[in-house]
Amino acid sequence: MAKTNIRTPFFVFNPKSYLFGEGLLELVREADTLAEEFPISIFVTAPFADIAAVSSNSKNIIVTAQHLDGIYPDKGMGHVLPESLYEAGARAVFLNHAEKPLTLNGLAKAISRAAELEIITIVCADSIAEAKAITMLNPDIVLCEPSELIGTGKTSDESYVKETIEAVKSLNPNVLVMQAAGISTADDVYRTILLQADGVGCTSGIVKAKDPKKMLRDMVQATVKASNKNNK
Repeated sequence: MAKTNIRTPFFVFNPKSYLFGEGLLELVREADTLAEEFPISIFVTAPFADIAAVSSNSKNIIVTAQHLDGIYPDKGMGHVLPESLYEAGARAVFLNHAEKPLTLNGLAKAISRAAELEIITIVCADSIAEAKAITMLNPDIVLCEPSELIGTGKTSDESYVKETIEAVKSLNPNVLVMQAAGISTADDVYRTILLQADGVGCTSGIVKAKDPKKMLRDMVQATVKASNKNNK
């Protein structure tokens, strides 16, 4: 097995538990089309029970689990076994989200287990200090997202975005930095990528939009447009 290559800037569609079953698969198919059309990586998260269906209905997206536990095949009733996620088709995982926080020990074990299986780790940090600490655990991506801004429609200010990117890159330039707090429009996406974030993501801005497919496309196009401008 080999870890999936991440094409930056990347976009993460994280529907959490807003979507499941066929409703989720509709947007998965759209995301898969976009991932084939544009030269960036697109991650799509799925509830555990939907991961296999999402994987079998896509070819181009990076199927992403919402969590895993740092355990091995053995006892572990009620825990999320990394091997089961991999077998179902997950190639990335969110860790330490504000809605599923981990202890430092638990996070270290989860990152280590994901690395053994070449599963990409997207680890959430709600402050610059936490982003620095998490970077030392060698995740693939640090998601710098102040908890109080999640779902508010208010994005992190420019200074926070720049400070978190600098903080992470100064410790490990190979760790990618994602920004997602409060992202609700394509313009939010565009401005965030212009600030040199490696990636951006959205939940409610897409699932609560009048036309979720159009919003997803608009946000992906904004990601690409900002990247093109940065590279001029």
